[in-house]
Amino acid sequence: MQQLKTYHSLLEKEIAKQKYGKQPASLYEPIRYLMGLGGKRLRPMLALLSYSLYKTDTPSVVPYAVAVEAFHNFTLMHDDIMDKAPLRRGKQTVHEKWNVNTAIISGDVMVVKVYEMFTSLEPVILQRVLKAFSQCAAEVCEGQQWDMEFEITEKVTEAQYINMIRQKTAVLLGFSLELGAILAGAPDEDRVALRDFGTNIGIGFQLKDDLLDAYADPEKFGKQIGGDIIANKKTFLLIKACEKATGKTKRELTEWLTASKFNKNKKVAAVKSIYDTLGIPELTQKKVDQFFKKGFDSLDRLAINTEAKAVLRRYAEALIERQS
Repeated sequence: MQQLKTYHSLLEKEIAKQKYGKQPASLYEPIRYLMGLGGKRLRPMLALLSYSLYKTDTPSVVPYAVAVEAFHNFTLMHDDIMDKAPLRRGKQTVHEKWNVNTAIISGDVMVVKVYEMFTSLEPVILQRVLKAFSQCAAEVCEGQQWDMEFEITEKVTEAQYINMIRQKTAVLLGFSLELGAILAGAPDEDRVALRDFGTNIGIGFQLKDDLLDAYADPEKFGKQIGGDIIANKKTFLLIKACEKATGKTKRELTEWLTASKFNKNKKVAAVKSIYDTLGIPELTQKKVDQFFKKGFDSLDRLAINTEAKAVLRRYAEALIERQS
């Protein structure tokens, strides 16, 4: 669709234009490097599509949409350190290309620059944006901390897990849409509806990622199938399997979860077989659909019937249908 291509082009040009700072070069070059690695630019696209529901001068808010992308990339820079990840979008991660300390301080200054990127807004709008952004940013950090704590927590409930992915992943999608609404001067009820739309589809996206990690087509997925299973990651699938398993099935699952030495392919196959027996894929897909429906119900509450709304809906639906 031409409108989406135009928005993507505007975003890439603005990202290329941003310098973030000059000296020391070793502080700012990692930011330019990470921002230049590409990606779907999902969050800034949502901000622009939200703004376009109300106004036609969308290019005027591109710099503020890029601020959201900069914050997202900050989270990636620090996530990669915590995960000891060697690659990001097929290229060396910042801490591998430079070093851990540089990645930490570059990420820190990246957040400072995000706030700076908003400062050209009118004072009243700036206050509203910073209040919403600060709440979102704190929740993202809280979600990341919960995710790390869950690694050493014996039992995680479904509600705890849903809240964690809401904070770590989904609230930033919600803020992206809320930002567009605030910048456009949309009514408060629309701003809230758009934020709820983004947050709920964000939860749906993460649940679908859990499902794809185990069941995607390896050729389309682009990374090892079953990585979460190998790592005993407490995804929605594993949480529900632990809840539902009984007798022999429960003993077998426990054996795989506590095994210190194992064949990775055998473990993935065995745990997936348990998931299949317990109906976990169907249960997960049902939960995915529930959150997507909640999201689109919020979008439908908007009292605007425009082509721009249809574009936003189609963009979200295309992301939902992805298989990788």
